[in-house]
Amino acid sequence: MAQFIPFDNRVEVRGETVLAVVNGVEDFFKDEIISLLKKNNIENPLPANWYSQTDWLKTFRDINDIFGEFILYKIGKAIPDSAIFPQGIRNLKEALESIDVAYHNNHRNGEIGYYRLIEWTGKSALMECYNPYPCHFDRGIITRMAEKFKPIDSKTIEVSLDTSRENRLDGGDKSYYIVKW
Repeated sequence: MAQFIPFDNRVEVRGETVLAVVNGVEDFFKDEIISLLKKNNIENPLPANWYSQTDWLKTFRDINDIFGEFILYKIGKAIPDSAIFPQGIRNLKEALESIDVAYHNNHRNGEIGYYRLIEWTGKSALMECYNPYPCHFDRGIITRMAEKFKPIDSKTIEVSLDTSRENRLDGGDKSYYIVKW
């Protein structure tokens, strides 16, 4: 399954997550993002309301076509600060595992996919993402969570798409991200 195509047209997304799209860009982009949401049937999104994932993914496609992958990455980085995430996360491993919990808390009604921590070595991790969102958006989410919960003895965090495996940029069903610190 490629990016921007929902697994199930019944899926809905929580308003806090939709608002992260608006909050994830600089002020001079906000009016355009709000116009794109409106064009795709999401007008005046409110926290705790639910919106069609199909319409939201159409907005992502428009953002990609107009502004490019870097804005999708920035919006992804805004998700952990806007969407509802589990409380009490104490370390990077828990943070990466919590992405799936948050994803399920912010989506409902049908097949949504998942985010899975599939390898953990102590200085690197591998995330498997099976969802209809753009790769650059997912990389932003993972990057922000890794930055927020970076081990004390680490100076940097690096998150990259593992291009040696299938990925949604190339039409695959899943994408994999390498996290190093």
